[in-house]
Amino acid sequence: MKIGILATGITPDELLGKYGSYADMFVQLFNQADCAFEYEVFDVRDGLFPKGAGQCDGWIITGSKFNVDENRDWMLQLKRLILDIDVAGKPLVGICFGHQIIAEAYDGKVEAFNGGWGVGLHSYELIGDYDFIQNAPAGFTISAMHRYQVTTKPANAQVFAASEFCKYAGLIYGDKIITFQAHPEFNLDYETELVTLRKGEVIPDETADAGLDTLRQQGAATDSLVVANWMARFLENRA
Repeated sequence: MKIGILATGITPDELLGKYGSYADMFVQLFNQADCAFEYEVFDVRDGLFPKGAGQCDGWIITGSKFNVDENRDWMLQLKRLILDIDVAGKPLVGICFGHQIIAEAYDGKVEAFNGGWGVGLHSYELIGDYDFIQNAPAGFTISAMHRYQVTTKPANAQVFAASEFCKYAGLIYGDKIITFQAHPEFNLDYETELVTLRKGEVIPDETADAGLDTLRQQGAATDSLVVANWMARFLENRA
């Protein structure tokens, strides 16, 4: 199965050499989950798009430093591609920025959250019963890194994950599109270095420190591998 990774951003220069790009992180995560996928990466932020929705069997949209309300040309083109992927019946996974731009493509609303930044480990309640989530736990915990979030849910989306901080943390559209606000591809070390790097300059000190506390506490762990298996089953079952 060939997965097209629509790269809307890249790791900060200071961390790129150590951790690889966001696209690399997805490949690493799926490899850890023993997924036998092939990959093709499209740097859509640089205008490098696939020829069409049928070029790959399934798709992933990564996170980004950009905000969806910037409405750059490549973002508008990406929204059109999202709709084409849906019409073509190809499965699609959106993460963070991907989660947000998919919501906007379907007339949802994305805004800078009045509760501020979400960073560090965040836990989410699972809502509903889905075939790709086997032996479903009550919830899951993964790394968050966002100031924007979906504030008005698209009419065609259902909520499958939520928290007090993020009401629409996980959305599913029909049978082919699933999105997460947080980052299953971020491991603890990367999230810790990223929050530390952005502390003060981008993220308020108090918020960054609170996020770092969640990452450094005894027993801190993510459910990234669990979520990777959910995403893989979703992609495989619907391809």
